[in-house]
Amino acid sequence: MAVRDFKETTLYKKAFDLAMQIFQLSKQFPTEEKFSLTDQIRRSSRSVCANLAEAYRKKIYPAHFVSKLTDCDAENSETGVWLDFAFASKYINETDYKLLIEKNTEVGKMIHHMINNPEKY
Repeated sequence: MAVRDFKETTLYKKAFDLAMQIFQLSKQFPTEEKFSLTDQIRRSSRSVCANLAEAYRKKIYPAHFVSKLTDCDAENSETGVWLDFAFASKYINETDYKLLIEKNTEVGKMIHHMINNPEKY
């Protein structure tokens, strides 16, 4: 049976957790990054959850549901790029980077499963 509330999905829970971890780590980014990398990585990671909420409100229209899920996928991919920049700039250590990228990849796989199997959700 499909989950009715997006907040009950494993995807939402994992994406929310990832966004919160990124938020906590980004607090240590340099102040000169406040309006660039810090803002961008926070926005993109949070947008995964927000777009999932929108997708669930459009479930009665399968094409719209999938369209919003592709927005989730795009935001998740963007988050991965910002993580690459944060690591390359030495704002996060290798252990945190690998953990966050692993979680980012897992969220991406879950989004792809929803896109490819919308009827299950």
